[in-house]
Amino acid sequence: MSKETREKLEKVFDFLGEIIAFVTAVVWALVIIDQNFHFLPEVVVNIFNVVKSWLLLVLVGVVGFEATIKRNFVIRLIFYIIMAILIIFHCFPGTYDYLIGLIK
Repeated sequence: MSKETREKLEKVFDFLGEIIAFVTAVVWALVIIDQNFHFLPEVVVNIFNVVKSWLLLVLVGVVGFEATIKRNFVIRLIFYIIMAILIIFHCFPGTYDYLIGLIK
């Protein structure tokens, strides 16, 4: 990947990270305020609770991609492996128990 392409990608990830960080902060603030004042319908609160966990994962991914785009391949590979582990265990919560069951 050329240096110009990396610089362009870094700008894209920077912009996406800023937007996602803002949306994440708004969703978290609404959920926390609703815990005290109960002004949102329960359906919206349930949706926001799911969205806030996914937004954090997406935010970590985007900011991590932005940070590792200018690093060497080994650092990027380590980050990609960590993100893959996070996504697998987030999407499939029973995976850890299954893997431990295979070891025993």
